[in-house]
Formats: sequence, C-alpha cells, structure tokens
Amino acid sequence: MPKIFICDDEPEILRYLDKLLQASGYNVETFPRGTDLLMRLEGAADMPCDVILQDVRMPDIDGLQMLDQICKRWPDTPVIIMTAHGTIDDAINAIKQGAYDYITKPFPKEKLFGMLERLLDHRRLARENQQLREEMQRGNGGSDTIIFRSQTFRDVYDLTLQVAESDANILIMGESGTGKELIAGALHRNSPRSDKPFVSLNCAVLSDTLLESQLFGHIRGAFTGAVMNQKGLLEEADGGTLFLDEIGDVSPAVQAKLLRVTQEKDFIVLGSTRTRKVDVRFVAATNKDLMNEVKEGRFREDLYYRLNVISINLPPLRERREDIEPLALHFLKSSTRRMKKEVTGIEDDALQALLQYDWPGNVRELENVMERAVILARGNMITIGLLPLGARRDAISALAGPSPQITLDEIERQHITAILKETGFHKSRASQILGISRKTLDRKIAEYHLTEKGSA
Repeated sequence: MPKIFICDDEPEILRYLDKLLQASGYNVETFPRGTDLLMRLEGAADMPCDVILQDVRMPDIDGLQMLDQICKRWPDTPVIIMTAHGTIDDAINAIKQGAYDYITKPFPKEKLFGMLERLLDHRRLARENQQLREEMQRGNGGSDTIIFRSQTFRDVYDLTLQVAESDANILIMGESGTGKELIAGALHRNSPRSDKPFVSLNCAVLSDTLLESQLFGHIRGAFTGAVMNQKGLLEEADGGTLFLDEIGDVSPAVQAKLLRVTQEKDFIVLGSTRTRKVDVRFVAATNKDLMNEVKEGRFREDLYYRLNVISINLPPLRERREDIEPLALHFLKSSTRRMKKEVTGIEDDALQALLQYDWPGNVRELENVMERAVILARGNMITIGLLPLGARRDAISALAGPSPQITLDEIERQHITAILKETGFHKSRASQILGISRKTLDRKIAEYHLTEKGSA
C-alpha cells in the first residue's frame, strides 16, 4: 500500500485529503507544520513514504527551504507542491528546485489521483528496472537474468522496457535459443500486470487436443480421458500475461479460437457452452517468418495483426559477439555454484574459441557448452580442450588463417594431438573431452599415426 505524507497548515485540507486518499487505498500521515514532517523523516531509518504532498506556504518554515532540505537529504522521494492561484511563481520555482510537480488549489480529485498514479507507476518501474540492471552487473542473477554488453541488445532491452508499460500484445521474433522467454518475462515484470500471474506455454510440444485443453480448460467428458474438470491457462493468467512460445506451430483450428480471445476477451471451455470473460495480455514468440507463414496460408492474417501490435526482434548471438564473454562468465559462475566446483575462469585460447564460433544454437547452446565444460573440468580454468569439437575447429581454422594448404583432416589431427598431450595420452579422458567414443579415438590415433610424442 503506497504511503503518502501530507503537510499543510490548513486543518480542513488535511482532513479532506486524509479521508479521500485513505478511502482510495493509500496509507496517509498528515502534518500541520513543516518542522513536524522534517522530524518524522529525520527519525526514520529508511525512507518512510512514497510521496510527499506539501503546501508551498508554511507558517513555521519557508516551503521552498523545506523542499530544498528534502531534495538534498532524501533525493529519491518525490514531492508534489500544493499551491494557491496567487503563488504560481513559487510553484514554478519549486519545480526548478527539484519538485516532481505541482497542483493548484482547489483541485479536482481526479487530477490528484491521476498525478499520484503516474508518479507511483513510474517509481515502481524505475525500481524494478534498477534491480534488473544491478542483477546484470553482478552477473549472479537467477534464470531470468538478462546479460548483455552489446549496443545491439541494449536497443532490444530498452525497447522491451518501453513497451512493457503498455497493455499491447507483443510478438517476439528470433532464432531458437536467443532468449525469447527471458524477454517475455521482462515485459511482464516491468508491466502494470507484474503482481498478477505470468503463464508460459510451448505450443509446439502439444497435440491440438492437448493444446486446446491446456489453453481453454475442459469439463469432465469433453474428450476421451477427460475424467475431471480442468481450468485452462487463460483463466490461470487472468489479469496477467500469457506467453505463447512457438506460436507459428499452432494449427488453424486453435488459431481461430485464439483470435476470438484476442478480439472479444472471452472463450468457451472445451465441452461447455458457457462463455467466460478473461483479461490477459498476450506475448507470443516464434522462430519462423510469420509474415511468410501468412502468405503461404499457414497462419491467419487477422491473428497475426492481433498478436503483432508491437514486435521485438532478437538478434542471433553471432550478431552480438560482444555479449559472448559476459554470457560465458555468467554461465560459468552459475554452473560452478550449482555443481559446487572451483572453476574460476576461462583460458585465453578457450575464450577466443568461444568468440570465433558462430553459435547456431545461440545463447542456449553457449549455456550448455559452459555447463559441459564445468562438468569435465579438473582444474580451476576452462581450457580449449573442454569445448565441443565445432567450437575448437572454428578457433583452429581462425588461427591457421586463410592459407589454402591446411585441410580439415590436418586441423583434426592437430587438435587430437593437443588433447592427447594435455591428458598425458589418457585415452578415456581424451575421448571424453573430444566428445567421441574410445573406439573412434583409437581409430583416429591409428589413422594419423599418433604416439605419446604426438606423431609417428
């Protein structure tokens, strides 16, 4: 419940605002003198209120001097100045001095409520955004932490925060593994619906019947196996956000039912005839070219435009290589913490291999690679030998340069030699690092005439 401090020397104003704001769900404290308010602020360990409503003219202290003290000592607390018609100049000076806004007496309650709602929504979003940024800077957030360094992804993230404040449906597009669900979560956390449910559904993994049942719910006997009533995810997400991943894989029949929900805000439970109302913000995601799907007749054009009020395009990891290192370090830290291992860093040649690789599986692939490397690591550093063969080959090719004389077989021979040397010719360990069977390694050793000295 937001806390508001009101300071005014007119008792009737204090009584009126106290009654009005408390009836609307605000927690209110009133102060007839400016010094009383300053003493209350001084005595609190933490900032005890969200907003201060302050008259510009006080009998015991100059209102602008009081504002100056508040702005200097409690700069994160917004102050709204209340002023009479004859003191507009004071109000303007107060704005220049740091007040959030001013309101002129007598003021309609709608104007005051609108100002308070905008201010409190802005403060809430600012706090949440700051928390997200602090998590990213620490690099030790949970699974919903968004890590980036590149301007390319900064633009995406800034757009996400901007459109989160609206209630518009969002379509997130990008290759698999680029972080579409993370962006959907950020949209919800930074929206006015953040205190309501965030419900996620992968549309690609369910049959039509199961998908409809998951979305709309069903009553007993609606289909074979429906032995009891089940509430659908639309109802679960009521008031909040429903994230539909892989929306491009939804069948035409389910598309038609989704269209009704997006248009009419109602739906019918499977097996029922009764319409139910629902208030849901839709965030959909796809790795397909949905406009092309529309042109090919596989996706409804009307549903496409209903879902794509605003689109967010996620770049693949190969187009934001500045993010590879901070992401790799983040995944390294989370994996070592989870597995209770002392792996503290990435060797330079291994990092260069990560930077050279094109990451067809994007961020998800990088996370898996770092987890695998931590599992296999015996020392406290991630070495190039712990990386999958594809990443190692790219790195060796890059180091070898454009010379046409070196072949893939030679690259493979050099790499297997390096891993055998690193493991002291321990074949089981080497085959594990290389990601091949012991039998395949023996064949390669024979094929390339390798010995414990590296070659025949």
